[in-house]
Amino acid sequence: MTACQTPTPSERSLRSALAACANENRLDEALKTLSPAEMQFILADWPTLAHDHQLPPGGDWRVWLLVGGRGAGKTRAGAEWVRAMALGAGWLTGGTTFSGRVALIGETFSDVREVMVEGVSGLLAVHGKAERPTWIPTRRRLEWPNGAVAQAFSSEDPEALRGPQFDIAWCDELAKWRHAEETFDMLQFGLRLGQQPRQLVTTTPRPVPLLKRLLGLPGTAVSHAPTHANAPFLAPGFLEAVVNRYAGTRLGRQELDGELIEDRPDALWSRDRLEQIRIDTAPAELTRIVIAIDPPASSGRKSDACGIVAAGLGEDGVAYVLADRSMHRAKPSDWAAAAVGLWHGLDGDCLVAEVNQGGEMVAEVIAGADPGVPVKQVRASRGKFSRAEPVAMLYDQSRIRHVGALPDLEDEMVDFGPSGLSNGRSPDRLDALVWAISELMLGPRAEPRVRRL
Repeated sequence: MTACQTPTPSERSLRSALAACANENRLDEALKTLSPAEMQFILADWPTLAHDHQLPPGGDWRVWLLVGGRGAGKTRAGAEWVRAMALGAGWLTGGTTFSGRVALIGETFSDVREVMVEGVSGLLAVHGKAERPTWIPTRRRLEWPNGAVAQAFSSEDPEALRGPQFDIAWCDELAKWRHAEETFDMLQFGLRLGQQPRQLVTTTPRPVPLLKRLLGLPGTAVSHAPTHANAPFLAPGFLEAVVNRYAGTRLGRQELDGELIEDRPDALWSRDRLEQIRIDTAPAELTRIVIAIDPPASSGRKSDACGIVAAGLGEDGVAYVLADRSMHRAKPSDWAAAAVGLWHGLDGDCLVAEVNQGGEMVAEVIAGADPGVPVKQVRASRGKFSRAEPVAMLYDQSRIRHVGALPDLEDEMVDFGPSGLSNGRSPDRLDALVWAISELMLGPRAEPRVRRL
């Protein structure tokens, strides 16, 4: 049986029998009794393999919002839903007309390709050889043998969604999108084919305005799954390792349990405030640009991140946070190269580097990447919260703007209180931000040098 056929009565009975065996913990025993043809059907039949949260909900919905923890099977669910729609699977389409036009939208084009299309649970992987679509990277599209077509789009370019039209869309990791509202709005105008245009949103939750708005819409059907719901398909030891480390923390509740965690009451920043000060582009002219580095004390798998944040000062006296290039588990040569590259890319004035941990080594590592880059060494004499408070006051005074989305940095900001981050880790991105803003607005003013971005 191919995916576009409706299961026969015997195949439906096979599904029911295997489901009953699974409920009785006898699935392994039952699978050994299957014929080659039955095994082939089972391996290609998503309703038999899927968890409940991975199957489309019933009812008249326009948005299916699948919210879950890391590794909960969201990507596989998205790929299988698109596959079933593109091939006309009887268990899903139910006779609904489908003209074969699909939109695939991720945070970046790289995410669409590496996760949604070519990933281990992506669209190419879930198709059998005979039905597998052809991926054409230069055109950013998938073409199925039956004529169905999927086009790839990025949240970095909402305007690309003007013009094309679709039956369905799969939006992955919406809570990380750079221009979330604009991209989603443009998509809605393009969902105008077929009898019932629909869209699936698969994402780990973050309390961003668009996700909160979708949760409240009457046309949204919500599925939820924690990471442990997909435990049989995760690497051995993964759950034990991450649960021991993050269980009960705000980060664990968000990334493992798939909960939408609102602002921390004692945090210095709030999501609403950060949304209010967000802009799409920085002014064309900035008087100073600095790149701040908060280097880790060590490198390796268990090391802290290296915070790398760029900010510029406008002629209006407002600071603009331009980029977050922080790195996890990076060698000193790697984070130094990243910081120097950002300095060159933005035509920066200097690198500001905290030297409490590495001392002179920090400047030497940066000099190894480029000896011509000026480095200002700073040393922390107060605690992280005390250093962050004056910067938070500048935010309250609307003297700082965020250029575009900086989700990882902002996650640290809204989770940072007097006791630090709720997960106990070092706020490396936030530390770099504080050093950058302090250099621009709280320290001695350097001679301005106007340049265009």
